[in-house]
Amino acid sequence: MIPRIPRARVAALCAACCLGSGLVLRGAPAPEPRFRATTVDPGIAIGYGLAIADVDGDRRLDLVLADKQVIAWYRNPDWTKHVIAERLTELDHVCIAAADIDGDGKAEVAAGAGWNPGDTIGSGALFYLSPPADRTQRWEPIRLAHDPTIHRIRWARWRNDRYDLLSLPLHGRGNKNGEGDGVRFLAYHKPADVKSAWTTTQIQDRWHAAHNFDVFRDPGQTVDSVFTAAREGIYRVDGAGAGRPVRALASSTGTPEFAGAGEVRAGRVGDRVAFAASIEPMHGPQVVVYQPRSGDSGDGLWERRVIDGTLVDGHGLACGDLLGLGRDQIVAGWRAMNRPGSRVGIRLYVPEGDRGWDRWTTHVIDDNAMACEDLQLADLDGDGDLDLAAAGRATRNVVIYWNERLP
Repeated sequence: MIPRIPRARVAALCAACCLGSGLVLRGAPAPEPRFRATTVDPGIAIGYGLAIADVDGDRRLDLVLADKQVIAWYRNPDWTKHVIAERLTELDHVCIAAADIDGDGKAEVAAGAGWNPGDTIGSGALFYLSPPADRTQRWEPIRLAHDPTIHRIRWARWRNDRYDLLSLPLHGRGNKNGEGDGVRFLAYHKPADVKSAWTTTQIQDRWHAAHNFDVFRDPGQTVDSVFTAAREGIYRVDGAGAGRPVRALASSTGTPEFAGAGEVRAGRVGDRVAFAASIEPMHGPQVVVYQPRSGDSGDGLWERRVIDGTLVDGHGLACGDLLGLGRDQIVAGWRAMNRPGSRVGIRLYVPEGDRGWDRWTTHVIDDNAMACEDLQLADLDGDGDLDLAAAGRATRNVVIYWNERLP
């Protein structure tokens, strides 16, 4: 039997061939997006952070949630909720990281808690969650050293030989009104004995109000890179071994329209990172795309284009090829926190034209049923298409939007 190749993979291979041969990617018109919503949990508290990984080793991707007082995972395909930990600290949980970092088919999970952005000295907590043999039971929290205002964490292959836990606080220690020491962006090195001390490597300490980051890997590389979103700019930082310095894609000094960024994600054409998407400013209304300028030698600021300026408290962002075009689309959600009467939702932005840059078509995925705190993309049903999972703050729900585009 000839194996079935997912539709999205066929499109990506065709796009990569076109790019490799020097041809311009023109592609067929994009299919009309179609999504079917399934509520996984209608009763969460806030839903600060959402991750997707195979938790139990059954080769199905599960959802992992950092809620206000609960860390939980939802088992695919029946989405039964299993509590990993409760009340790691008196203050809220705020972020989650889940990935299989040792190749055993089961995800390692870490969580950030102690959330109080106004306390830049004593707030915050960071935990590695050690699983029991039965992963549906409670996991053992192992407290790690931390900086105040822990805000976003992700596993990344930061060195050639292993994965590390990357941690980005919102503020530097002792900051007031965004001024003072820079944020210490750290890589935590997981020891063989997870209860022993975890050593760290400082990645950067130059930014203030650093809200989020994205992990990606270039073709041919064995280590990951990150895009970071901060008050000063949007930056690319490469892992040890990549051999490239930190570079700015946008900056408060060199990009006149830039006023800080809250979210950033890497967008691809084929397997190559070709653009960055952001929400600006932090919790702002704009969905922005950055792309290298023509003739860029590798160290210049990227060209900036606003593709939507109407979000109300933009907070969720992802890039992925949901429609099988061979070039990524952008998904953005907003939560309208403390904005009575404002509608919430999720939109999909589809690139048009030869460069996937000049024109974007907007489609509504969710209209006022998801106050999006976080969202993630993954193929949750194994059909070759990317599906969307989101957690809602004011709407207090976890929802999967199944991708049902026509062939």
